[in-house]
Parts: sequence; structure tokens; C-alpha cells
Amino acid sequence: MNFDAITEIFTQAHAEGRTSLFEHEVYRVMESIGSETPPQVKLIPRGTRPSDDDLMSIPGEKIVLKIVSPTIVHKTEVGGVRIVEREPSKIRSAWRRMMYEVPEKYARWIERHPDASPAEYAGLSGTALEEAIALDLTGVLLVQFMPPDSDAFGNELIVGIRRTREFGMVLSAGLGGTDAELYAERFKKSQAIVAASTKLTDGESFFSYFRQTISFEKLAGRTRGQERIVSDDQLLECFDACILLANYYSPTNPEAPFIIDEFEINPFAFTDFLMVPLDGLCKFSLPEKATTPRPVAKIKNLLHPDTIGIIGVSASRENFGRIILRNVLAEGYPKEQVRIIRDGCEEIDGVRCIPSIDTDGKLDMLVVAVPAQHIPVVVDEVIEKDAANSVMLIAGGLGETEESYERAQKVIADINKAHESSDGGPVFIGANCMGIVSRPGGYNTWFIPENKFPRNGLGTPRRAALVSQSGAFMLFGLSRYPHLSPNYMISMGNQTDLTLGDMVTYLKDDDNVDVIAVYAEGFNDLDGLAFCRSVREAVMAGKEVVFYKAGRTPEGKSATSGHTASLAGDYMVAESCVRQAGAVVAQTVEQFQDLFVLAETLHSKKVEGNRLGAISGAGFEAVSMADSIDVGTFTMKLAPFSEKAANGFRTLLKEKRLESLVSVSNPMDLTPAGDDELHVEVAKIMLDEPTVDAVVLALTPLSPVMQSLDTEQGDPFSMHNEKSILSRAMELAKQSDKPLVCASDGGMLFEPMREALNEAGIPVFQTADRAVSALARYVQSRLHAKSIRCGGCGIR
Repeated sequence: MNFDAITEIFTQAHAEGRTSLFEHEVYRVMESIGSETPPQVKLIPRGTRPSDDDLMSIPGEKIVLKIVSPTIVHKTEVGGVRIVEREPSKIRSAWRRMMYEVPEKYARWIERHPDASPAEYAGLSGTALEEAIALDLTGVLLVQFMPPDSDAFGNELIVGIRRTREFGMVLSAGLGGTDAELYAERFKKSQAIVAASTKLTDGESFFSYFRQTISFEKLAGRTRGQERIVSDDQLLECFDACILLANYYSPTNPEAPFIIDEFEINPFAFTDFLMVPLDGLCKFSLPEKATTPRPVAKIKNLLHPDTIGIIGVSASRENFGRIILRNVLAEGYPKEQVRIIRDGCEEIDGVRCIPSIDTDGKLDMLVVAVPAQHIPVVVDEVIEKDAANSVMLIAGGLGETEESYERAQKVIADINKAHESSDGGPVFIGANCMGIVSRPGGYNTWFIPENKFPRNGLGTPRRAALVSQSGAFMLFGLSRYPHLSPNYMISMGNQTDLTLGDMVTYLKDDDNVDVIAVYAEGFNDLDGLAFCRSVREAVMAGKEVVFYKAGRTPEGKSATSGHTASLAGDYMVAESCVRQAGAVVAQTVEQFQDLFVLAETLHSKKVEGNRLGAISGAGFEAVSMADSIDVGTFTMKLAPFSEKAANGFRTLLKEKRLESLVSVSNPMDLTPAGDDELHVEVAKIMLDEPTVDAVVLALTPLSPVMQSLDTEQGDPFSMHNEKSILSRAMELAKQSDKPLVCASDGGMLFEPMREALNEAGIPVFQTADRAVSALARYVQSRLHAKSIRCGGCGIR
């Protein structure tokens, strides 16, 4: 690839005061990256008198005329594209007509779409607007006419590079032409357009994503009446070249002379197995100064502090600081390692007070629970006195309103400057941070009173971390699902300093964590890319990442921005990049919680394939389980059974005298007459069967023969009996290395049994269809992660 030639094109355009390339310059870039068939072109500048030879210099029977202007992007809509016979008189006629008509049509278009008007034309209208547009017309481009093999739907390709704020350079490809945006909006996700971070993919990997689109189906001749019109190798070469181009002119390349903001060919048409670019645009800018990296290693001081200081504790009332102090102590953190920063007071709740943050030496962690307007002063003092390794900013209202924006920007600037020091300065989490529960670190800084969220509200700690931008999301979720019991519960808040990417970067190497669950509302600049890199590294290390991104709609995007001052980005790009990095991506809050439960409890189990064994106690459950194996982007298969397994089922049914009621099938409906033993023994045969990869066992707690009530041992319906479904299922889960998921329909009467199963590490759902659907998504993610570890694309 000739980067010198491309840089020269950008340099010349920049010297002319432009931030975009003309179409003929885009074709020169295409030539420099190795494109095989850019069309021949000739620019006829405004005000010149071209000779017949000039007008006839492009070969072919017809010729395409295109208006050239730095402000007109969509030329067709304003009459800026015409196809005429290759005759001097007809070319001159069309050229002159375009130079007069395009300004009139574009002016009318701007008046109908004022929000899309270029800044150069702000405040202009009527004749003044037309004259300004006319002055910006550089001329007309003569372009070789290369008719496509087919005008049928789907036979045009769009390929584009876009600089995104969160993920850096992103490559996309899919159905092209004038309706490309409509296709992307109307077709299912990843069917019309696919996207990937160019830093996290290569040509071959991107091509594997593209193969799943309708566009590839059409181009490869896989639809009725369609013939292949381009080879796989041509597409692969195109994607490889675009990735190289994007990564060189990227904000993450410190040597980049320019940054490509947008580069698009729309469309590529296809003529006799040639990829022909029919239109192109490129916008560029100068590089910006990179920010100093944050000292991510100091997150250890935040999660495992040797000393904790708290500022903002009231001596007389129950304010946030006082609640935080009591929660820290209630978790068992030693009093002698806690300091309260409060002048004029000796102690509060048995904890020593000190007059200033540096009285007793450097703190490992400082919790700042003062109103938002006081935060800048505290931050400056911490930095100036080097008083803490890590700081937790609890207060809301910093950067979430227009009034607090300048205050927040000053805090951010001061913190970034501190990171330029020799040791990187302190790290800050928040603001608008609900606090952290670090069970390995032995503390809880949530400001929720214990009588509203008791210490025993969380179950046995699991090797997981929940990282959430919204403290309320985390609190409400754990309150509803106490069996979700991660080692770390981290409220990120506004990401004033530490980001989601920083936290995953640290947790991927933490020995207390096998599963990382992340609720995100927005990424800071380029932090989406850092986040994805760390997700990939976590997956490569054998860990699992569960991800949910809020703000999928314009309305949701607006709501997240107002909530935590987050910078919500393009949801499709975020979802694609995070999934390709190896995370399992949830579409709803409910899915996120379901997938987190499965990841927490099934991480140590083997997932080798997508073949499901399903057991129900009611006919409707069997049907709903079969209906739930397809989750849109992935399908579980109902596993076939060997003759040995079938004989084992028949023997069990005969022993229970149910052979006339229950048939050997998948799903297997054991009917309400199936007792505890039958359910578990059938599940055991399925788990032992080589053709089965996972089992969903739907219990029937209301059955007259099932022991499912939280009553005293010895009661015929007690779940505490030695041979109850609870005891048997717990033992079966210990014996098998395959996933076992339960469903238990019924009301609150049977909640104790569901909780006991969950506490024992057996994920249980209230309905069978939800269990199957969640398991299908989880299996898909585990298989994807396995493929990454077995040779997926690397990270640049």
C-alpha cells in the first residue's frame, strides 16, 4: 500500500483549506490501496473551455458527468449526476446545464432540510444561497461509464470506514446503493450491514461476518435466478486493504499524518467479475494530542485498600457519609484502618477523626461523600498533597446538568494533569458513584442503610464482578436476584476518570474473578476500543464477559446522557464490536440478568456443542421449550438419543408404570405423575449421553408426587427430604461436567426451592421457555469464545 501517495493527496487538499477529498481524489486513494478497477476520470474545472479531445478522453459509448463540490455529498438528489452519449456536443450541453441547475436544486433541498445544511451556508437563502453554492462548484468530473452485470436488488455493495468516538476506526460493509440507509434500518441486525473495529479484526475475520449478510448471499449467487458476480478473494482483498488504510490513518496510530473521519465507496458495482467503485467520499482531519494513560494498576488500591478515609460523615445525623461508615464497619473492615476526615471531632462510631486528609499519611482509598459543588476543592487538595492512591466520588450532579458542566470539566482537567506525574497520581471513580462492595477487600461503601439492604441480602460470594454505570441498576437487580452474588459490585458513575475499559482491564487479571458482567450507558473517547481489547484478553484467559448496553434508541440514548452524563454512542457499532471481542451481549435487562446467572453458575462446566436434552412435567412446557431453541442469531438442536439411552428411558418409565403415558422423545414430557426420582434419573441419562451437550430440567412443583415445599423434613412434600428433587438435583449437578439448568413454574410458595437450587449453583428459571432461551444465548457465547481461543483473529 502506497501511504506516501495517499498522504500527498491529503496534504494537497489540506493546503487548499479542505477537509474532504473530491471524488476523483478518492479514486486515486483507491488506486494507491490496490483497487483493481477504479474508473477513468477527468476533471473539467469551472470556467475552462475544454477541447473536443478533452471531452472524448474517457473511453466508452457513454459517459457519466458528476458535479464536483466540497459541500454536496448526495449528488443524485440535486441533479448532480448525468449519463450521456459520448459526443462533445451532448457532453457540453449536460455540463453547462448542471453548472446552472445544481445550485438551484441544492438551494431548494437545503431550504427543505435546514438541519442538514452545511455550516458554510448558515443564514443564507434565495439568490444569495444559490450564488454561494455556485461559487463552491469546482467543476464537473467526466467518469468512465461501466454498466453493471445486473441491476437487480442487492447487487451493489457499500464499503466504508468511519472514525467513531468510542471505538476508533470501524469498517462496515453491506447492501449498497441509494437505499443503503433504508436497508440497514429495515433489515434485521447484521443482515444488511455488518461492522467491526479495524483494530480487533482482519480481512479474513471481517469476511466471516460479511458472509452472514443478505448482501453476500446476493453477490455469491445463492439466491434463485442469481449468478455469482464477485469472488471471495476479491472481497477479502478489499476488506484487507480498507483495514490497513483505516489503521494507518487512525487516532490510535501516533505516527498518523492525517486522520480519516469517513471513507466510503457507495456503491461498488460489478462488471464481468470486476469491483467497480461508482461513487466515493472521504473526510479527514489532523491528529489530536493523545491523553495520558490512567494508572490502572491503582485500581488494586481501590478494591483492596489497606486504609480507608471518609470525608463527609456527620456526627449528629444519618447522612450518606455516616451510612457509608456504618456499612464499611458492618462488613468487618477493621476500625483502626479507617479514618474520618473531620476537624473538631475526636471520633464517630468508634472511628478516629483526623483534621485533614494528609494528617495520618497517604490513604489507600478516600471516599468523598460531600455535595458536588465541593468536589473540585477536595480533588485539588488530594492531588496537591498526594494524599490518596484512589478516590471514590459519591456525589451526583457533577457534569449531569448544564450548570455543572464547567465544574466537571475542571475536575477532569485537573485529574488528567495529575496523571502526567511520575507515579500517575491518584485514580478516581465516579462521580455519581453509589459505591463499591468488595468482598475480597472486606468493605462496603454503598450508601444504602442496612435495614433496606441487609448484609445477608447477598448469598455466598461467587467468582464474578458486576460493573455498572448505574448504581440503581445494580442495586435493584441484586435486590430482586439475591442469588446473583458477585465478589465485586462496582458502581462506575460518570467515568470522570476511571472508565469501563479500565475496570475490565484490571479485572481480567484478577484471581477472584471468572465472570465480568457490565452494564454500560456510554463509553468515553476511544474507551470502547480499550474495553473490547480487554474483553478479548479476558476471553483468551478463559473468563466470561456479559454485556448490556443501554441507549439503543434515540430516546434511550437521550435518557442515558441525562442520567450519568455518559456519552452514548452508536448502538449497532457497540454491540458488534463487543460481541466480536468475545462477550455475550444481552438485548434486554432480563436477558442480562439471566445470562449473568448462567455465567456465574456454569462457568466451570464444559460447553462442547448446541445439542439440548429437554425434560418437562407438562405438555405446554414441552411445546414452549421446543419453540424457544431458536433465538434469532443462534439455534439449539434437540439432541437425538442413542438406543442405549432410549432403552434406559423405557426401563425407568416401566418401573414407574408410566410407559403408556410417556413416550421417548425430546423434549420428554414426564407428566405430573413423574416423581422426583424419575425427573432426575432421566436427566442423568441425558447428561451421560454423548449426543447431548446440555440439559434443561423443568420441574413440576405443584405435582402431587413431587417434594417441593419448604416444610420440615419428614413431611411427604418437604424439599428437605433426603430423596427430594432438591437433594437429587444437587447431587446430579455435582457429578456432571455438562450444564444442567432447571425451570420451576409456580408461585411464591415454591420460591424457597428455587432459591436453594440457585444457592447450590444450579441456575433455575420460573418458566421453561425462559430457561431454554437463556441457555441458547449462553451456549452461543461459550462456543464463540471457544472459537476465539482456538485461533480467532488477534488484537493489534
